[in-house]
Amino acid sequence: MEKKYFDVAIIGAGPAGSACAISLAGTGLKVALIDKASFPRDKICGDALNIDVVNQLALMGGTLAAEFAALQTKTASYGINVFSHRYDSFAIPLYHNKVKSCGYVMKRFEFDNFMYQYAKVQKGIECFENSTVESIKQGDNEVTIIAGPLQMQANMLVGADGAHSIVAKKLAGQKVEKQHYSAGLRQYYQGVTGFHDDNLIELHFLKDIAPGYFWVFPLPDGRANVGIGMNSAEVAKKKLNLRQLMQTLITEHPQLKERFRNATPLETVKGYGLPLGGKKRPLSGDNYLLVGDAAALIDPLSGEGIGNAVRSGRIAAKHIANCFSVNDFSASFNKAYDKEIYEKMWHEFRISRLLMRIARRPWLTRLIIRRANSVSFIRHQLIDALGSLDKRGSLLRKPGFYVRLLFSGGKKGRSA
Repeated sequence: MEKKYFDVAIIGAGPAGSACAISLAGTGLKVALIDKASFPRDKICGDALNIDVVNQLALMGGTLAAEFAALQTKTASYGINVFSHRYDSFAIPLYHNKVKSCGYVMKRFEFDNFMYQYAKVQKGIECFENSTVESIKQGDNEVTIIAGPLQMQANMLVGADGAHSIVAKKLAGQKVEKQHYSAGLRQYYQGVTGFHDDNLIELHFLKDIAPGYFWVFPLPDGRANVGIGMNSAEVAKKKLNLRQLMQTLITEHPQLKERFRNATPLETVKGYGLPLGGKKRPLSGDNYLLVGDAAALIDPLSGEGIGNAVRSGRIAAKHIANCFSVNDFSASFNKAYDKEIYEKMWHEFRISRLLMRIARRPWLTRLIIRRANSVSFIRHQLIDALGSLDKRGSLLRKPGFYVRLLFSGGKKGRSA
């Protein structure tokens, strides 16, 4: 068996793992980036890249952000269109530093490969594709990894291996908790009609899937990412067949059927499960850190996790550099990583859990949308709270807002 020695071993070369590797390039550390697949490869996802993804790429330096900006395989989306079960809708434009901005919709097949190929050529990084990790063993201030014919040893291990992370399972002892887990389906379509001129991504909060939602996200070349997401505990409780429900919505629901009348599916329905960020979990221990989906850093309402994955990979790299600077890889020292992650993300997770509770009551979702469309104060406050990366969620923590939402007359006006 061939033995290799590294300072850092990263299991999983998706956005979180690649971001961590890219951020470690130039530190002088020897890094292994390991993935069970070969790139490019698919990842079942909604494919939405929020504003924070773009900002994180810029923070990582080099030519990464410029190369991403030049890609032609993405669609700019300038906001979110939220629909109630009674067809009311409310458009939320996106802002950053008070300037209208955009996120993107881009297939994970392409985005993940972009990140990986960039990481692959960085100094100090050695990549291993088609390398399934079979075992992990903690030793005296190091971790040993067996992947096929290779035995790798490293001082620090980064678990970036997704929802079914072997690192989270073996070292952190994490298990699937259905109340903090999402079941989802995805299917690509050609020819879906009726998108907003600003290519708004769409979230449809329908009675049949409350507190989940049906999504339609525009892609380049007239294609769309279509899917359904719902809390796994609710799926089990209601004994739902999500595949059947998704097809019924597409072919029969008055809000959707006309838009799909001449649309063509480009693949069979594909399913996935995701650990949600609604519960604080240990994200580190002796000689290891968890990032991205392996750390359950997925928004519990929207299911969006790419921005948090890239951010966590960047934060992990910074922390790892600190570990080597003081030669301390202990669980107690690594708690600083957990603290920084939750300082950056826990507030938004709490807001999303609040919005999930609202989504459990379709009538309340509809009321909020209708009030936002008819009362200018509420409309502008919601856009400010939900559409601004700088102020996201601050308004939603204030009880007084809900009093005004329900009872204030305000100055009326048309929706934007």
